[in-house]
Amino acid sequence: MTVLQNPLPAAIPAEVQVLIAGGGPSGLFLALDLASRGVASTVIEPRTAVDHTRPRAKTTNARTMTHLRRLGLADLLRDAAPLPVEYAQDVIFCTGLTGPSAHELRRFRNAFQLVPGRYGPQPECGQQVPQPVLEEVLRSAAADNPLVTLVTGWTVTDAGPAGPAGGDATGPHAVVVTGASGTRRTIAAEYLVGADGGSSTVRRSLGLRLEGGSAALSNVSILFRSQSLASAIALDPAVQYWVVGAETSGMVGPMDLAGTWWAIIQGVDPAVNTSPEDAAAMVRSLVGAEVDIDVVATDPWTARMLLAPEYSRGKLFMVGDAAHLNPPWGGHGFNTCIGDAANLAWKLAAAITGWAGPALLPSYGEERRPVAARTIRDAAENGKALAYHFADPHLAAPGALGDAARQAANAALAVKQSEFDSLGLVLGYSYTQSSLVVPDALPAPAEDPIHYVASAAPGALLPHTWLADGTSLYAHLGTGFTLLADAAALHGVPAAEAFQPVLAAAERTGVPVTIAVVGPSDAGTQLSRLWGAGILLVRPDQHVSWRGDSAAAAGAALSVASGWAPTSLETTRSIRADAVLP
Repeated sequence: MTVLQNPLPAAIPAEVQVLIAGGGPSGLFLALDLASRGVASTVIEPRTAVDHTRPRAKTTNARTMTHLRRLGLADLLRDAAPLPVEYAQDVIFCTGLTGPSAHELRRFRNAFQLVPGRYGPQPECGQQVPQPVLEEVLRSAAADNPLVTLVTGWTVTDAGPAGPAGGDATGPHAVVVTGASGTRRTIAAEYLVGADGGSSTVRRSLGLRLEGGSAALSNVSILFRSQSLASAIALDPAVQYWVVGAETSGMVGPMDLAGTWWAIIQGVDPAVNTSPEDAAAMVRSLVGAEVDIDVVATDPWTARMLLAPEYSRGKLFMVGDAAHLNPPWGGHGFNTCIGDAANLAWKLAAAITGWAGPALLPSYGEERRPVAARTIRDAAENGKALAYHFADPHLAAPGALGDAARQAANAALAVKQSEFDSLGLVLGYSYTQSSLVVPDALPAPAEDPIHYVASAAPGALLPHTWLADGTSLYAHLGTGFTLLADAAALHGVPAAEAFQPVLAAAERTGVPVTIAVVGPSDAGTQLSRLWGAGILLVRPDQHVSWRGDSAAAAGAALSVASGWAPTSLETTRSIRADAVLP
């Protein structure tokens, strides 16, 4: 990676292939994913350094960890994470953390897909890690990649179709301004991506506004250090403690194992101006003891439920917070941003390298916007049941009165399951309605935020399986499309012979296709029984495009999946697999 930190204007390229406005998680991930596909990009990021006093997102879910694994970054992130998965996996609701009044009300085990050891639903489990640590891993991992240029200390202040100063009249341009001197520079790009947050310049240049609302009350995030808190806690270790207090309610959890903690005080008047002394008093009230509190930083914020009406126009795209702002309840916001980047990366690379059909790039918003809308709805519902909503002055009382109040709280807190046990939301999202997907006649699982039913239905995420040889099914996928076949379904026919129609179609169009013959699972199950068919066409982002048993139909499905023949009733009827493998 070329890092240009407050560079001279002459050092900033005048023309680039892909220009990414914003070098946060989604912008950096997009650049790295593009680089893994041989595509160069330039990232413009105002911050010259990452601010560790603003930890922001702390939950990297199993799906995002699997995306990072695909880029070779999952182990690097786990090594950098200050809180190992083995330390704790639970979220505990309680009346306080210390002393005899600390009562556990309800526990959610293996929250956020935190599962030590080998994980089944994906090749990677979740990881608790502050966002600044993740960003440093992404920056560091990109440092040796010659296809990524990161320009820090500059800001994109204008974007739009290129004019005379922008070079290519068919492509977009961006005006970047350095914060120190006000120097302006115009960059022409073939494609421009706005990963520049909720106040996105790229989105504003398209005349688009985020639509939705905000929570009535605000919250205050507090980063603090305490040497005595850990030993004072009377409850089991947890990644989050939700304190249901009569005076102060909110969340607290360890940032690391060396005395750094975070807290979120929920339900605060937006007009409140929190001093370090006030913040320390809030934390002591939350934990229930006069422990030492050294406030490092405070950060007031209000949950937003906002969504852009569209995600792209022409060659301008938006990813992450530029396209949607999610409430943080459940930890889905940052992970949804990474999902955007992973969806867009392979489609941009396909367009640049010449094998994308006309329907491929427009499918980005078609697929990702419904995912964000669903995620925002679920997080907003969880925002209606925060810690203070369960407060009761009798919760910490001794005797029968307290027992009854705590039993009632335990039952009421069941509503929070989808916030911590949300595998149906994390893995169960689907692109079933996408024009790149060939539907079939088999039923698909109903969407549910909690329960994930692994399915190879077209549009769904490829069901993960550990194979009999100990490898992950995902390890057999190529960087382009993969024609995945159950070895038992070939009946001894060589793969090259069985899939000649697909290989011929791929050669004609230039679409990259890997043939992978796999199975059985580590439980000895034939994969076709799990999939509902003997063959799957899997996209570069690990979603299923088509399933069936006909090599000829698979070749036709490849045209749909690469954007050359958008799905219609006629094409669906012609592609559905009625024949068996030769």
